[in-house]
Amino acid sequence: MSRETTGNTDEERGSTLGDIADETHGSDENPVIAKVEEKSTDSAIAVAGHPLHAMAVHFPIALMICTLGVDLIYWWGGDPFWLRVGLWSSGGTFVAGAGAAVVGTVELLAVPGIRARAASWAHGIAGMTLVAIAGANWGLRLADPQAVLPQGLALSVVGVLTTAIAGWHGGKLIFDHGIGLMVSPKD
Repeated sequence: MSRETTGNTDEERGSTLGDIADETHGSDENPVIAKVEEKSTDSAIAVAGHPLHAMAVHFPIALMICTLGVDLIYWWGGDPFWLRVGLWSSGGTFVAGAGAAVVGTVELLAVPGIRARAASWAHGIAGMTLVAIAGANWGLRLADPQAVLPQGLALSVVGVLTTAIAGWHGGKLIFDHGIGLMVSPKD
């Protein structure tokens, strides 16, 4: 089958690609904003227009990384002080993560534009997995503070990796899909 019979000559493909480029780059409309506006992505839970989930995720992220850090310091030095810090850090991770997860779940289920995106579900599943890991990590420390090595350290490593996965998908929602962006009409 020749190119002429399929209608896919280089010239035809070039003009088609050029037309697409003109439509997306030559216009005043931002293609990301146009895609976002197809379905509502307005936050269901916001403070002064700022999505609460985006504000709430920073504490569990920081505390999960902190928990891994103090576990490594305890492993290296053996000072029992770091057991107490790890207990509080893992507890804070769980409590703050559960709060962020509740708000995120409400956003996922209540907002059609968020619910329609696969990255939202991947982010939600990774976030819920992270809350479960953080809960197990905290529960382990409550039951037996000495169990930090090796179980607590292993849970902290898996928790940080899961944090990275959840963060990656959360970033995709913001940067690729425009979720949570406050855009003025002149942008």
